[in-house]
Amino acid sequence: MSANVVGLRHRGARNKPGAVHLSDSAVETLVGQIKALIETRNLGVGDPLPSERELGEMFSSSRTTVREAMRILKAYGVVDVRPKVGAVIIDRRMDAVFDLYSFNTLELSRQTFLDIQGLRQLIEVGSVDRLFESATSADIADLRAINDAMREEEQIHAAAQHDFRFHTRLVGILSNNQVLEIYQIMKPVMLKIMENGVSRLKSHGVNFDEHGGIVDAVETRNRIAFQYRMSQHLEAGLALFKE
Repeated sequence: MSANVVGLRHRGARNKPGAVHLSDSAVETLVGQIKALIETRNLGVGDPLPSERELGEMFSSSRTTVREAMRILKAYGVVDVRPKVGAVIIDRRMDAVFDLYSFNTLELSRQTFLDIQGLRQLIEVGSVDRLFESATSADIADLRAINDAMREEEQIHAAAQHDFRFHTRLVGILSNNQVLEIYQIMKPVMLKIMENGVSRLKSHGVNFDEHGGIVDAVETRNRIAFQYRMSQHLEAGLALFKE
C-alpha cells in the first residue's frame, strides 16, 4: 500500500466496516467506515472505491449520507471523483490537517483553542465589510431561528450543533465555498470547543444573548459593535485553559 495512505491506518483500524458509534453523526461514522475499508482492502493511490450505491448498501447508509462523506474525503485530499470511474484514492496533501481534525477522540489543548479561534477571528471578524454588503433580511431571520433553536435545546451536544450551524450560516453569507469547506473540515474540533468549552461554562441563555447581539450588529450594520461582540464571543472559552 502506498505510504501516502498509511496515515489512514491508525484510525481506520478503530472503525471497522459496519461499526456504529452512537456519539458520531451518520456522516462521521461513514467516513470512519470508508477509511477502514481502505485499510482492510489494502487500497493505495489510484485504486477506486466502491460506487456510491455500493457504499450505501455496504454500510446501510442513505445516498445523501454517502455523498456528504465522499465530499469530506475529497476535501481532505483522500479521494478524487473522476468521470466514468468514480471515487479514486489520490495523493494525500493534507495529512497534518486530517490528523488534527480527526473524527475520533480529540484532546482539546489551549494551543488548539488559540489556533482555531484565531482562524475564526480572521474569517468571522475580518469579513465584516463583505458580510454587511451581502446580508439580507432572510439571512437575519435564519440566524435568529437557529439561535432560538439553540436556546431551547437541553442537550449539550445538540446545542453545540446549533451553535455550529449558527456560525456556518453566518459565514455562508459570504458565498465562499472554500470558507465553508474549511469550516466543515474544522467541525469536529469546533464542536469540541462548543461542547467542552463555552457550553459548559455558560448557560445557553448567555450564549443566546451573545449570538443575538452579533445578529443585531449585522442587521444595523454596526461595524464596531459586530467586531467587538464577535471577538468577545470567540475568546470567551479561553479562561478554561491554564497557561
